[in-house]
Amino acid sequence: MKPEGHPTLNNVCFVDVSTGHKFLTKSTMKSQRKETIDGVEYNLVLRDVTSDSHPAYTGEKRMLDIAGRIEKFTSKFKRVNATK
Repeated sequence: MKPEGHPTLNNVCFVDVSTGHKFLTKSTMKSQRKETIDGVEYNLVLRDVTSDSHPAYTGEKRMLDIAGRIEKFTSKFKRVNATK
């Protein structure tokens, strides 16, 4: 394998902005911001949404306005039947 054909792996710290949780991993991403954790320098990458804060991963339920949708459908359906 040619060594110049592969990207280098860097130590990266992904930070969830909303929760402050840090994920330490290796990635090909680079960043101008650096942070030293346990004596190892990591590229610091800020993320708005991660598995720590996304509702699909956290199990957080969100309420939808289903009643409004049903009323909208029935009013539309009544107008269609009235013209027949």
